[in-house]
Parts: sequence; C-alpha cells; structure tokens
Amino acid sequence: MSGIHTGGSQAYEPSHTTAEDRAANESLGSLLSDVTRNLSTLMRQELELAKAELRESGTKAGKGAGMLGGAAIAGHFVLLFLSLALMWGLAELVGLGWSAVIVAVIWGIIAAVLALTGKKELKSVRGLPVTAETVKDIPPTLKPGAKTP
Repeated sequence: MSGIHTGGSQAYEPSHTTAEDRAANESLGSLLSDVTRNLSTLMRQELELAKAELRESGTKAGKGAGMLGGAAIAGHFVLLFLSLALMWGLAELVGLGWSAVIVAVIWGIIAAVLALTGKKELKSVRGLPVTAETVKDIPPTLKPGAKTP
C-alpha cells in the first residue's frame, strides 16, 4: 500500500508530530536557541555525572591505596622479623655480630639489584610518543597564537 487510503473521498494523511509542528510554526532562531540550550544542559549533566563518577572512583582508589600501604607496612615487619630470625639462627654458627653483618650484606645486595632494575626500567620510559605525534598533526590554524601563512 502506498499509505493513501482510497476507501473514501478523502486521502489519509498521517498526523504531524510535535517536532514537525514546531518546525512549521517557530522561527529558525527559536529552534536553534532550543537546540543550544538543550545541548548546554546535556553538557552540564554529563559533566556532573563525570564528577560524581570521579569522586566515587577516587574514594575507592583511596581506600585501595590505603589498604596497599597497610599491606606494605605489614610486609616490612615480616621481612624485619624474618631477618632477625635469620640473624639469630646464623648467630649459632658464626656469632651474633657476624650474623648481623651477613644479613645486612644480603639486604644490601637485594637493594642494589632492585635499584639497578628500577633504573633500567625508568630509562625505558618513552613518555607519550603517540600523543606527541598527534599533537604535531594539529593544523597551525587551530593552535592558539600560531600565525597562518
């Protein structure tokens, strides 16, 4: 069917929607003003949603970081007491003074290995290479203060 009812003397026309009525009766400026106002409202609502999500995520991240900090402190005490136990155990073989030196040397070696590995990892950091490359592609006309030829 073509959408026209031929059963009577009048042709069937679908009713106009509210949007069609507004488009027919309001000025273009008024319609653009509504679009601008609605877009502005939408952007404000999206910004508020983002802020709320960021606050919630920040709270969870803070709690998680606090718990990881507590775990790190507990781990530190575990290593401390294991080191003391190792020192007292070695004291039975070589004396208390020498056992303390041996445990200190072991921790010094561990610290040196971690420091060298960390330094190597930091040297491999390249920053933001993709972002730096895409920023270079921005046309000079869009950069503030740039002069166009």
